[in-house]
Amino acid sequence: MTPHRPDEPHASQPAPNWQEESPYPAVPEPDFAVRRITLIALLIAAIVLPCVYVAASAYASFRARVAEATDITLRTVRIGEEHALKVFDLNETLDARIDDFVRGLSNDAVRAQEATIHEKLNTIGGGYPQVASVSIFGPDGMLLANSRYYPAPHASIADRDDFTGIRDGKVIEHVSKVMIGRVGAGETVFNSGIARRNADGSFGGLVSVALRQSYFDAFYRELLGSEASAVTMTLMREDGAVLASFPLLPAAQRQPAPRPELASALAAARRDGVLHTRDDGASANGGAEIIAYRRVGSYPVYVSCAYREAALRADWYRHLAVLMVSVFTPSIVLWLMIGLSLKRLAAEEQAWARWQAEASMRRSIESAYRQSRKMEALGNLVGSVAHDFNNLLMIVSANVQIARRRGNRPAEGELSAIERALKGGQSLTRQLLGVARKQPLRSETIEFARWMDASRELLRASLGAKVELVIEVRADVWPIHVDVAELELALINIAVNARDAMPNGGRFTVRAGNVSLRHGDGFPLTGDFVQISLDDTGSGMGRDVLAHAFEPLFTTKPKGMGTGLGLPQVFAFCERSGGLATIDSAIGAGTSVRLYLPRSNAVAAAAPAAEPRREEPAVSGGLNILLVEDNDEVAAGTEALLQMMGHTVHYVFNADAALRLVEHPAAPFDLVISDIHMPGAMNGIDLAEAIEALPAPVPVILVTGYAEELERARNVKARVLSKPFDIALLEKILQTIRREREQRAQPAGKPG
Repeated sequence: MTPHRPDEPHASQPAPNWQEESPYPAVPEPDFAVRRITLIALLIAAIVLPCVYVAASAYASFRARVAEATDITLRTVRIGEEHALKVFDLNETLDARIDDFVRGLSNDAVRAQEATIHEKLNTIGGGYPQVASVSIFGPDGMLLANSRYYPAPHASIADRDDFTGIRDGKVIEHVSKVMIGRVGAGETVFNSGIARRNADGSFGGLVSVALRQSYFDAFYRELLGSEASAVTMTLMREDGAVLASFPLLPAAQRQPAPRPELASALAAARRDGVLHTRDDGASANGGAEIIAYRRVGSYPVYVSCAYREAALRADWYRHLAVLMVSVFTPSIVLWLMIGLSLKRLAAEEQAWARWQAEASMRRSIESAYRQSRKMEALGNLVGSVAHDFNNLLMIVSANVQIARRRGNRPAEGELSAIERALKGGQSLTRQLLGVARKQPLRSETIEFARWMDASRELLRASLGAKVELVIEVRADVWPIHVDVAELELALINIAVNARDAMPNGGRFTVRAGNVSLRHGDGFPLTGDFVQISLDDTGSGMGRDVLAHAFEPLFTTKPKGMGTGLGLPQVFAFCERSGGLATIDSAIGAGTSVRLYLPRSNAVAAAAPAAEPRREEPAVSGGLNILLVEDNDEVAAGTEALLQMMGHTVHYVFNADAALRLVEHPAAPFDLVISDIHMPGAMNGIDLAEAIEALPAPVPVILVTGYAEELERARNVKARVLSKPFDIALLEKILQTIRREREQRAQPAGKPG
């Protein structure tokens, strides 16, 4: 796949397009166009007479080349017809000789004398390069004898068109269509056969000579010689089925529909003629052609020779170029004078353009500043809302787990529904934090081709049953360093939008390739990138909608069906990964979203091998836990859940109070679980750093809705959980901490 270059012209939306009214009034542009048109009109007047002469000469030259090409096709097709006639006449003679040799012999007699007949067939057909094999078939289509194999293999041609056609008296089937020989070395052949007759005149079987298609292809290659680049030679049946050709047709075009003009000539049983076809796309070679054709004797076979007008025109263009140079040279002086005037006009226009560019740059800088302030405010608002929403989800999650642990089986269905709603809320919160640039990225190096293959079913589920998924990812795509979860979410968001744009079904195509962007490409990025193209065949978007496609909370979907966070998440993810997202669309032409993700020079990590499960030793005894949380309801739910797990919990409101308790505990704490963002002089990370500096540090688990200081948190010896966290994961961590406590409590040298 050839990646889309950003310097190619396309109507795309490379970034959110929030335009605000500029405080600078637009100045009317000077009428450079009228002055330029006047000068160009003078230039045209200076060359109109030479143009008329060139046009007349070019027309006469073109007609001469058409006549020459027609003569070449006529001469070539005559040679091809004579060659084919000799081959088919010889074939008919071979068929007759073999029929005479076995005439009067029954099927059993042929089988009884198979060795003698095999030698005879080999002698008759083995000396001709065009003959692949000679076969004798019974009335039921079973192979009785063959020139290549003895004994003859068990094979039947009862279902073949040439067998049934000759049996039923059809003339055209005396020459079969092209096939892979069933009896032979798998060569591509077509058969020339005659019917065997019993003494009473009834059908007694078939004598068939298989002709090598490669023999005719090689002959046509030698015949065309240097003209092969412009001329096509074809041997076909009168129904248009191709028997041999040069240049060779691809396997998918071995039975192409003939040109409408040629098909009409074959249907009218014309013996020969010359046709001038139009560029209708029906030809295997494409484009308009001059076709000469001739029937091969009385056989239902034609030879055709086609001269491509594209080659004719290329030669004509070269002649025309020489003619134009020789004719227009005297006009160069006048053109230079007018050119100087045009150059002066262009200099004036450039000066005007520079002034306009400077004013536009100033407007763009001011607009970008206003937009950055707007996005900063929106990010803070969304981040605060998402943080509070995470706390609410944490409260609901904790209480659902409490209800489950109390064995509330009559409400199992309702609890499951709440858990499903929790997952939806977590996804929405994640999108909000991604748009606000407050969702931490956990980047890793991956091979996109392998990752895409593993994610195929996830995309298919997002698209639904009506949409066809096509994946065309090159194997040599560079590795990329991204947050896999965010990449997966971005693809799902785009796939869901594509599905909604194709309610009656369609096609969603994923392509990926390498692209290098350089200065001067007219693109805001430079360097090596992997371009991921996601194209659908949906209804598309108009320019007014396209201009707002990446704006947060903007959606055209009905109420309740869209959040307006899908494409903004895609744009924010690409931007935070060091890349960019663009979108192209038009009404009725579908939508194409392109993700540019920077190339990674690191080696993608291999999938981790599954470790054998080990039985964990049982542990007993709860932990003495200090819970630090500024939200009372979150603290209450978490405290109740921890107590149900068998732990002792002490709750404080902020990090300052927690540090005082850890430094001077009434009873030593085994673990501190703390939120990160809290009122007071210290936050959760400060608390973790202070505890780490104590002579006897205590394990710390940090809990957060989003982590603006995640990089700092990673430098602290603390585990980090995202709200609302998985209770099973928390319980596993607590088990590990409890086991570590018991190991420390064991006397030295005593086995555990």
